[in-house]
Amino acid sequence: MAIESKSRRRFLDRSVKAAATGVLLSKAPYVFAKKQATVRVMGTHVTLQEELRQMAMKDLGINLEFYPGGSATVLQKAAAEPDSFDLYEQWSDSINILWQAGAIQPIDTERLTYWSEINSLSKQGKITPEVKVAPGDSPNKILFVQTDGKLGENPTNKISFMPYVHNVDSYGYNTKFIPEGVPYQSESWSWLLAEEFKGKVGLVNAPTIGIFDAALAAQASGLMTFNDIGNLTIAEIDQLFDILIAKKQQGHFAGFWTSVPQSVDFMERQRVYLQSMFSPGVSACKGKGIPVVYAAPKEGYRAWHGVMCLSARTQGHVKDAAYEYMNWWLSGYPGAFIARQGYYISNPQRSRELMTSDEWSYWYEGQPAMQQLKGTDGKYAVAAGEYRHGGSYITRMSNIAVWNTVMPNYDYSLDRWHEFLIS
Repeated sequence: MAIESKSRRRFLDRSVKAAATGVLLSKAPYVFAKKQATVRVMGTHVTLQEELRQMAMKDLGINLEFYPGGSATVLQKAAAEPDSFDLYEQWSDSINILWQAGAIQPIDTERLTYWSEINSLSKQGKITPEVKVAPGDSPNKILFVQTDGKLGENPTNKISFMPYVHNVDSYGYNTKFIPEGVPYQSESWSWLLAEEFKGKVGLVNAPTIGIFDAALAAQASGLMTFNDIGNLTIAEIDQLFDILIAKKQQGHFAGFWTSVPQSVDFMERQRVYLQSMFSPGVSACKGKGIPVVYAAPKEGYRAWHGVMCLSARTQGHVKDAAYEYMNWWLSGYPGAFIARQGYYISNPQRSRELMTSDEWSYWYEGQPAMQQLKGTDGKYAVAAGEYRHGGSYITRMSNIAVWNTVMPNYDYSLDRWHEFLIS
């Protein structure tokens, strides 16, 4: 009897433990669930938009924190503090600085779902075989990580950035005060230094960008010429800034903006009539009823390529989530979204099915809008019958004068830029 009681107790003990284990196992997905990854994305206002953040979190099931700021500010922080971000979104002219600082790590193309769809502009620096690669840091020159650890154009399966958004930039002007010009004929970079617009001209306060707007303007004005506009010599930099400082002291420049919202504010308050601009700023102005035209200069555009970089400090499940977010950017929706602010995506055909035929024909093919089109802010940015100034994607990308770049003499140009600002 005693033996039977002990056996029964052992059976009951095992049953209770088994039942308890069963309860734990039934709750295992909750008890042992992996913590949701948080990816911190540092960059500028033009891509770090709330609608994109919300949609990505919904689609991917990850948490995203966006940290937008002015171009120069976020670049300085990213280069000095790679542990302050997981992904970095900005322009191609930031790559050499970040790479040399050891702030970013190589990206494995085998983990990029849509790598094969990325077009030749990103991988070869030109949109069609007939076009010459423009001076400066065309994306192909700084995309591939070479066997010696440097960046170059020889294709490898390791890259310094994931190619995604890109565009060509120029200046915007208010047709309420300046008569509309003819694309590639009468519109010229020289307008930025024209005496008739004295006191109403603005420049972007980003040394790696503003210097080329100024250089293109000086050359178009006949004030100086450059041997290689993508790689200025010390003497050329000095001559350029002597011209700019003299203009500034004469009251030519009305201001220097550091973010797209500020550039819109300059136009809205009529502080400027023309200025360096980015496409989202032009769209925002139109949404506010300000008649701003984005010039198609006869000398060609200043081009840029968006870069999405992986912090050197990002590892583990956060790194996995960062790859998911990079792949999401090329999955269709983001490309369709940023098209409505005038930006292009590196694999546009995947976004085409998420755009209306009217949106595609206007933004990519240079056809007139059949009806009003909205920008990313939900406001009408394109009037019915309006053409995209500068034409189609192919036309615009075939007229590049220089790519944004960090020149060998960047440090010297930076000193002169600061001298210009305080002069």
